[in-house]
Amino acid sequence: MGQIVLKSATLPGLDGNNRVVDVLIEGNRFSRIAESGIEVPAGAEVVDCSGFAIFPAFYNGHTHAAMSLLRGYADDMPLQKWLQEYIWPFEAKLTGADIEIACRLAFLEMIKSGTVFFADMYWHRERTIKVVEEMGIRAAVGVTFAELLMTPEQIEDNFNFLAAHTGESERVCLAVAPHSVYTVGEALLKRCADFARAEKFLVHTHLSETLKELEDCERQYGCSPVRLLERAGMLDSNLAAAHCVHFSDDDMKAFVDSGATAVLNPNSNLKLASGIPPIDRLLRAGAKVALGTDGDSSNNNLDMHEEMKLAALLAKVQGGAETLPAHDALKMATVNSARAYGLLDAGEIREGFLADCLLVNLNNERMVPRHNLVSNWVYAADSSCIDSVICNGKFVMRGRHVDGDEEIIREAEACAKRLAAN
Repeated sequence: MGQIVLKSATLPGLDGNNRVVDVLIEGNRFSRIAESGIEVPAGAEVVDCSGFAIFPAFYNGHTHAAMSLLRGYADDMPLQKWLQEYIWPFEAKLTGADIEIACRLAFLEMIKSGTVFFADMYWHRERTIKVVEEMGIRAAVGVTFAELLMTPEQIEDNFNFLAAHTGESERVCLAVAPHSVYTVGEALLKRCADFARAEKFLVHTHLSETLKELEDCERQYGCSPVRLLERAGMLDSNLAAAHCVHFSDDDMKAFVDSGATAVLNPNSNLKLASGIPPIDRLLRAGAKVALGTDGDSSNNNLDMHEEMKLAALLAKVQGGAETLPAHDALKMATVNSARAYGLLDAGEIREGFLADCLLVNLNNERMVPRHNLVSNWVYAADSSCIDSVICNGKFVMRGRHVDGDEEIIREAEACAKRLAAN
């Protein structure tokens, strides 16, 4: 079992008080955190962290990792036109090998910006899982259902794949991922919900992202998307619903009462002009709220730090300056996202929890002065402040270096050029 001692790290307190601590990592857990110093076990690696703060790593509650190859390909247009005329035709050209290249680029971007977990919704899930294992991070890999884009045989293959629990491991879990109410009909939504309940899977879907989605759903089903999921048996505490931009008061009550988690993606929603998620209303209603980035093609990055800061600022515009203080915004990007996907022992620097963390350079100009480190981290810093990233007790970035990063970038650039030319 590997052992690491993070010596003399600054552990920021959510109340503004900091502690200088030694952190013992044994295997994939924080084994001990102590101010008085820790006796170093024989053979343990000792890392001098006297110039660093230790923060929880980010957990990205909603993305499409392999869309990294579409960054900048189609911008500045409404969601439906963007999807139907540009994104879906481009995606149809992607092979399994392309997906691997795209995932490596996405995971490199995530690691460099402090993310160690992501909830994915895409195709070629085996390729995604392979690269997750290869690069040492975590994922909830969605097995995607979209009737508009799949044959009946492919849908059955998905259920068979899930039933076999293929690819699950210490760092990878699967999720049932019906794309949305506009690509999956009511009967298949119900089947997905029933299957997830029987097989104990979480459900990950898009929900109430645009006004057009609401209007079309009302026209086709006579109810809102929230009520359609409720009718299909999908609206419960196992649901992680991305976007949640347009909720009526009735939708809000049903959603909160169900115990589902709203995974907000404010950067993507603003860029696609879908709207501003009702962060203040969700918080006041008592909803479970987490954060995600959406994909590189709509955000156009996977930087959870940006998402965290923007969510905090939008909430204040909606509810006042005291709404969503820095420590709560940090929780939305870390522990709340972890819990939404069943990681109940992750997202915090605590004894017994999974050893996922960031070492943030306290001498970076954005972390100075140090009146309140949590405030600095949320409002002032950016990903350049991150020196090292640990996932599952192992360094995946150290001194800003990720193994193979130059080759990953070269392959991605060549692949994207080839696909765009075809």
